[in-house]
Amino acid sequence: MSNPHILYSFRRCPYAMRARMGLKIAGIDYEHREVLLRDKPAEMMTASPKATVPIMVLDDGKVVDESFDIMLWALEQNDPEQWLAPDMEHMLGLIKTIEGPFAQHQFRYKYASFFDDSLKRGDVNLEHRDEACIFLKDYEKILAKSAYIMGDKPSLADYAIFPFIRQFAAVEKDWWDKPQFPHLHKWLAYFMDAEIFTAIMEKYPLFVSTVQEEKSALS
Repeated sequence: MSNPHILYSFRRCPYAMRARMGLKIAGIDYEHREVLLRDKPAEMMTASPKATVPIMVLDDGKVVDESFDIMLWALEQNDPEQWLAPDMEHMLGLIKTIEGPFAQHQFRYKYASFFDDSLKRGDVNLEHRDEACIFLKDYEKILAKSAYIMGDKPSLADYAIFPFIRQFAAVEKDWWDKPQFPHLHKWLAYFMDAEIFTAIMEKYPLFVSTVQEEKSALS
């Protein structure tokens, strides 16, 4: 019997969320290893020195340590909802915009004190919020014309982008709830309530590293 696929994940990480959604829709069975990013297990560090979630160790030992690549790998095994059906080049362009410049502005908006010692934890950077909104305005225009990013059905683009918009919306909920992005609000609500999202947000106990246990026993 072969070893199971293994996924190192952190429940609230948007990158890990989209990887888990890809695995879920494809019906891929795997061993879920929930980790704390401040206390990464030795097994995860060995699998990928990059040591950022998600990391997928396939049953043949191959390591896939990019969330989008995990989604693609899963959907290449099985794509029952035709997430890959729309034009891939177009989807890739949209996805890279969100996971690249948008995500960078979002991080600096949400974690402003990481970059400015004069700020306290929980403070936000409104300049970076405004920069991120430039990208959101483009998606608002897209969603004004169709229910989903690539047309009348959810696709890879929606599921790969949704976790980042969710994270952005949660930073200042009162501000986000203002009627500035009505189509994005409707789109986000759909995915927040989706069965697949509820399923992949199941809570798991933290993975206990056997390597660290052995070291503790010897010390």
